[in-house]
Parts: sequence; C-alpha cells; structure tokens
Amino acid sequence: MTGVFERTLGADLANLHPRMRERLALSDGRGMIGHGVMDRIWRGPGFTLPFLWLGSAWHVLFPERGRNVPFTIENYPYVDGYGRETVSFVRTFEFPGRRRRFDAQMVHSTGRGLVDYLGTHQHLAVDLAVSVRPDGGFRIRSGEFRFREGMGLPRALTVTATVDEWFDDDLGQFRIEVAVVHPRFGPVFGYEGSFAARYVDVGGGVSGAVKPLREKVMD
Repeated sequence: MTGVFERTLGADLANLHPRMRERLALSDGRGMIGHGVMDRIWRGPGFTLPFLWLGSAWHVLFPERGRNVPFTIENYPYVDGYGRETVSFVRTFEFPGRRRRFDAQMVHSTGRGLVDYLGTHQHLAVDLAVSVRPDGGFRIRSGEFRFREGMGLPRALTVTATVDEWFDDDLGQFRIEVAVVHPRFGPVFGYEGSFAARYVDVGGGVSGAVKPLREKVMD
C-alpha cells in the first residue's frame, strides 16, 4: 500500500516535520497508537445538544465537556471490503464514569482526494483538504458532507471542521486542536491537547473493534 497521506500530499510530504512524516507513514502493516490528555473539550450553546447527543449514538461527536481528559487515538491501515486503502481514526475520551468515541476511516478517492467516513456505520462522508503548516504540521479542513448514498447535506446542517496537528519539539509530543463550527450559529464542538505516539505492527490484521459495523461508498 502507498498510504493515503502520501497519495494526498504528494511532494508536499517532504515539507512536514520529520516526526509528522513518521506519524503519517501508515501503510504496509504499520499502525500508530497515541496516548495523551485533552487539555480542554468544549461544546457550543445549549441548542447544539440534540445534535451532539445524536452524534454520540453513532460515535460522531458527543455532548460532554471537560479538562484534562485522558485520550487515545488508534490509526491502523487496512483494505476495506470495497478494496479501498483505509486508515482508521478511532479516538477514545475517558470522562469520569463514561467513555466516548469518535470514529472515522479515511480513504483516498481518485475523483475526490481524501475522504473521511464518519461513524459506526459510515453514516456521513466528507471531503477533506489537507495542507502543510509553516511549522511542519498539517491542517485538515472539511468540505462537502454527504449521506444516504452520496446525497449532499442541506446547507443549514453543514458545519466546517478544522484539525490542526503538529509536533511540539519542546514538549516532545504531538499537539492537536479540533474545532467544528457552524457558519451561522458559530462554534459547535472541539478539543485540544497532546499525545505521545508508539508504532505497532499490524501485519497480522486489524481488529474489528476499530472498523465500522457497516461500510459504504459515497466517494
């Protein structure tokens, strides 16, 4: 496998911080597990709660807020049931008395570039634009959302998600900031913190625990 990020970034891959290049080299049986702490997890005003509660049932967003929340991210490369090269992005947040997950699988589409499939049943697909930051980190910004076999979401329900990740040389860890914002109503959900990475051999296969219960094609 070439790797979905190598295919997406192309020559720009060389502009990443060396630790970021290592972080994204997720192919040929090599995965990554990150353990850390989210300094802050936040959500928007009360009217966002129904949306966030619905998302939590599908492992997409959640309504809890907190500080110093233990965090795990699991990135494993595999080939899905449609023959697509895929990387899991399974994030687990350990709140007091409750565990929350935010699941996604990234694939590279010839026509669309990098596409993120969200949720336990890949309920949503979203096009992603990836760029390299001046500090050698990366920024991912969401584009069009689709559901129900490729139908676009109504504009009133569409949000923009931005993910910034970089390596902090002083801290010796990866830093991450995520913000989900509605163009009219403002901030909806986000988190920020840091994690350390270790790399694992997944040549023997990837556990079904980090795969969706149903796979779909909307790219």
